[in-house]
Formats: sequence, structure tokens, C-alpha cells
Amino acid sequence: MPTNTTGTDSPDADAPRARSADADVRDRLSIPADADDEEAAAIVAAIAAHLRDQDRARAVAVAAERAHGETDDGWTGDRWAFAGRTAALGGRTGRVPDGAPRDAWTAAGRRDRF
Repeated sequence: MPTNTTGTDSPDADAPRARSADADVRDRLSIPADADDEEAAAIVAAIAAHLRDQDRARAVAVAAERAHGETDDGWTGDRWAFAGRTAALGGRTGRVPDGAPRDAWTAAGRRDRF
């Protein structure tokens, strides 16, 4: 019996894109050897749906930022996250300057100066 691996019962405008996303997930997935076809299809459909939901959420967040005129390239939030990581690893808190390198590895090498 053929199974629907797209996670939808009816075709829609996203169907070709959903099928290609499902195929990509199937290529990266490890399904238990004792799973039958229906179980494997359910696993793939659930994970593909989760990944599509994440993509949609990211798109909504980007659209909301653009709609509110927030054109910041994201370093502000990343800067605070980086400060939290350095505090957790180094045991000291410090403000990461606005001019700090955006590259995480470079910034990590300079954390003693922050």
C-alpha cells in the first residue's frame, strides 16, 4: 500500500517543495531496520513537518523584523548570547563591545579584552 510521505492528504501549492524537502530528510535520516514502510513514512513525515514549521517560523520572524523597521543584522542578539557563553565558560561577566568581531572564533580569542 503506498504511503503519503508529504504529511498532507491533499495536494496543494507547497506539494512539490514539500516532496523535495521530504526526500532531503530521507537522505539524512536513519530509520530503524525493523520499521515497516508505514512506520518509516510516519517518521519521515513527522520530521519533515517539523523542519517545515521551523522554516516557516524563521520566515515569519524575518518578515516581522522587516515590517517593524528592524534592519539590524542580528549581532545585537548574538552579542548578548556570546556574552552569556563567555560568562558561563570563563566565570566572568563582561560587556561585549559593539565593535567586537562578528566571527565567533575571533571574538572568542579576544574575550579576555571584553
